[in-house]
Amino acid sequence: MKSNLETFVVKKEEINSRIDSYLAKKVEDLSRVAIQRLIDEEKILVNAKKTKASYKIQENDTIIVEQEEPKEIELKAQDIPVEIIYEDKDIIVVNKPKGIVVHPANGNPDGTLVNAIMAICKDSLSGIGGEIRPGIVHRIDKDTSGILIIAKNDKAHIHLSEQIKNHEVKKTYIAMVRGMVKENEATINMPIGRSTKDRKKMAVTKKGKEAITHFKVLKRYPRHNCTLLEVRIETGRTHQIRVHLSQIGYPIIGDTTYSNGKNEWGIERTNLTC
Repeated sequence: MKSNLETFVVKKEEINSRIDSYLAKKVEDLSRVAIQRLIDEEKILVNAKKTKASYKIQENDTIIVEQEEPKEIELKAQDIPVEIIYEDKDIIVVNKPKGIVVHPANGNPDGTLVNAIMAICKDSLSGIGGEIRPGIVHRIDKDTSGILIIAKNDKAHIHLSEQIKNHEVKKTYIAMVRGMVKENEATINMPIGRSTKDRKKMAVTKKGKEAITHFKVLKRYPRHNCTLLEVRIETGRTHQIRVHLSQIGYPIIGDTTYSNGKNEWGIERTNLTC
């Protein structure tokens, strides 16, 4: 794969800035998140040596940045019906239906939202991450329906990713859960990581990453022993809402993974919409 090399020499008036901040200003198409990834991969060197994102640059430091050119990936555009909520030259907002995976993966090589977006956007695709593909900046589970914002170019991808990282994007979900939730509203602050009992699942664990979920009751259904919640998340951990609600005793209806297999309503989807 071809790589692009850029070299920067630090001037006196630029010293003592963090290297990730310095490069974010120098290289228009690189966010601080992408810069930190390149540093971890040792593709950013200072005076021919590996560095850290927190390094304070000094006068005459020679910084070399290696970026791989975006590569074509074997993905085909597919005419899959997807409701478009909004579209302009920078972003497209779609309503992902239940049952569709966002990204191709083992077991789902095609028929994904990415395949659908490739057909819709055609040549307008983001190259972030070294691949020519739609700029997916956030995702939702296969059996969850909801709105996704997708970047159509690198600049939009960078800005959207930064906004999500800085919690400037508000993510709100509607979930139907089993049980009568007592609190009218509450916050769940429990770290989430990979389950030690089942590597395919996530779990609340002391060694996990910070995960914060807020919820409030929209309506209770005593006759059916279920509650409709509005859920807002500050973090975006894998399966966060499903794990958190199950942990406090109110699993999402239809979620067989985190509800001990119970599904007395016979629902074949996770009853969660964003």
